[in-house]
Amino acid sequence: MTSLLLSRPLTTLTAVALPAVLTVLHRYTTMSRARLDAIRASNADFVKGVMTPNVPVAVFVGGTSGIGQGMAEAFARWTEGRAHIVIVGRNEAKAQEIIERFPKPTSSGAEGREWTHELVQCDASLMSNVHSASQAILAKHPKINFLAITAGYMTTGGREETAEGIDKKLAVHYYGRWKFVRELEVGLRRAKEDGEEARVISVLSPGRGLPVDLEDLGLKKTYTLRRAEGQAITFNDYMIESFYARNPTMTFIHAWPGGVDTGLLKASPSQMLRTFATIATPLLRPLITSKEDCAEYMWHGLFNNSTPGALRVGKKGELIEDLQYSGDEEVAKKLWDHTEEATITD
Repeated sequence: MTSLLLSRPLTTLTAVALPAVLTVLHRYTTMSRARLDAIRASNADFVKGVMTPNVPVAVFVGGTSGIGQGMAEAFARWTEGRAHIVIVGRNEAKAQEIIERFPKPTSSGAEGREWTHELVQCDASLMSNVHSASQAILAKHPKINFLAITAGYMTTGGREETAEGIDKKLAVHYYGRWKFVRELEVGLRRAKEDGEEARVISVLSPGRGLPVDLEDLGLKKTYTLRRAEGQAITFNDYMIESFYARNPTMTFIHAWPGGVDTGLLKASPSQMLRTFATIATPLLRPLITSKEDCAEYMWHGLFNNSTPGALRVGKKGELIEDLQYSGDEEVAKKLWDHTEEATITD
């Protein structure tokens, strides 16, 4: 009897609350979808403006999967394939599969202009590879309008040193990113000098870093996964600030995408993470963003700010304010010098 009496209020509460919750969720979903539709339209309009009278050049480091793939596919769609699109990654087969889906222009366009969609193979954990890839890109495209860096590496292991003496996680999440920007900087500057757009986005996790350890910048003495993650994040914050200081007419973005179904966990060398991804991804899918939608938000964060600067944006492309662990000129100088030395190639 007691159980029955207790169940009646619960049944009544459920009957009243459930429709209300569903209504709120429906309204939230509808509003989010409407906002995303508006962002899609705005992104497409921005790119169409860039295309007149230029043929834009966009480089996607990590473009063979996840957010980078989504960004490359969106760019190809907006331009109807009438752009130079460079995918930088390791997986040639996957890159060709993605490129095959790009719209194919039916003619070379005004004044005989050509459009190219190509892969530049590169394991971004090695600075020598980054150098070679960058030189190959510049040889074909002396001007670069957009550089999107989304390459990631997920592991549960300890320090994994490359042949160049850099931890692999740090190499992919910071050193390789810095070197791509540094090497392609000349192409970005050339575009800007010609009155074209020149914008860079590094997708990682602004504002979630740790204080810079000037006594162990490469984490050769005090490595943990959390320190590797936290240092790379803060290094990216300093990276965009330093490059903006060198190029005050350009835009540099460090973006946090939030939870995204990228497939990164499934590609991890860790069996534990791959197993977790197989089990958890289907359950979490309603709570995380697709790579296609995330790509739109990341582009929005890059396009929506008309004033040049070193900016951080969140998962909807909104500006993030009041970040910790950045803005110290002494730290910026020491980190720049360290990075320059660590990424030297023969």
